[in-house]
Amino acid sequence: MGTLGRGFGRLWTVGTVSAVGDGVTMVAGPLLAASLTRDPVQVAGLAVAQQLAWMLFALPSGALVDRVSRRRVLVAAALVRSVALGALGLALLAGQTSLWLLYVVFFVVGCAAVAFENAASTLVPVLVPPAGLTRANGRLLGAAVVGRDLLAKPVGALLFAVAVWVPFVLDAVALLLVAVLSARLPAGVAERRAGRASVGAEVVAGVRWLWRHRVLRVLTVAVAAENVTVGAMTAVLVLIARERLGVGELGFGVLLVVTAVGGVLGGLLADRLIGWFGVPVLLRAGLALEAVAHLALAVSREVVVAGAALAVVGAQLLVFSTVGASLRQSLTPPELLGRVHSSYRWVTGAAMLAGSALGGLLAGWFGLAAPFWLGALGVAVLAVLLPAGVFHEAPLTTTR
Repeated sequence: MGTLGRGFGRLWTVGTVSAVGDGVTMVAGPLLAASLTRDPVQVAGLAVAQQLAWMLFALPSGALVDRVSRRRVLVAAALVRSVALGALGLALLAGQTSLWLLYVVFFVVGCAAVAFENAASTLVPVLVPPAGLTRANGRLLGAAVVGRDLLAKPVGALLFAVAVWVPFVLDAVALLLVAVLSARLPAGVAERRAGRASVGAEVVAGVRWLWRHRVLRVLTVAVAAENVTVGAMTAVLVLIARERLGVGELGFGVLLVVTAVGGVLGGLLADRLIGWFGVPVLLRAGLALEAVAHLALAVSREVVVAGAALAVVGAQLLVFSTVGASLRQSLTPPELLGRVHSSYRWVTGAAMLAGSALGGLLAGWFGLAAPFWLGALGVAVLAVLLPAGVFHEAPLTTTR
């Protein structure tokens, strides 16, 4: 990966292969659930199982990552996911499956994925010098979008059509490769601490440190507020595509691809944009553009306008994510990084979940455009109120 070094190249490969497998399973899982039942509540239970994994295991996983070798966490998490998905694939091959088996497998896979993401994120500052963090995070996030959203999802649907067990077995095999590649990474563990506290006490210490750090507190609150609007938007996007834009399932897929392309560009350009404009200006301008994009989605019924707006949203989210990851990695002490990252992800993930519920309610009460009006107003207010000057306290260096 150029100046980022061979170690980062290995981590990038690990993350990309994992993302491709995730994308295949993310499509095959709901398709399998829909083939087992037509009850929308039971189908939605699969997403609930995954969300529960984040809500229940995100914070403890941070303490785990700070206690042991992060390489070991990557290997173990990949193996757990591989075994769970392989077992599901074999059950399907034998003609034996149920919704409850699917729920349990996806909950287990979700828990392991939480630990995997946490460990991978905390390894970045071990492998990359401070000046390369924004570039490295942009490359990681962009590759994940390409692998998961642009490549794997169409392949997952095709493989499911060939045989329902194939996507899960393929992902299980890919995760075995991830485990092998992860074993070649550095350990990335902080020094052992004498008199180590309980897991609960360590989790609380990570949450407190995040909240007391002014820059990261502002960033966490801002991303959580933004995620409420993003969750509201994505909750009804499929209905917008079908009923307001009239493009059907294929058109909806194209809109998702356009959003992903915007995200890839945002990830690739984040390092340069930070170097050109600086974090305070970039964040505020990005939020302003995102507010305009939400407004366009609220008022327009043109597919081209909607596609352009979604591309802007995708790019802005990846730039914001790159900035956030780089600041957490550069400002957090190594022995706290796992817990701080998991605390951040728990708060922002809960906000996304709340936004999804709010989006459904608003669409039902006031019409399909209501979540986009919420996004336009909410993000515009966030752009105005964001204390962007606080980021001058912790400038990011870039490789520009």
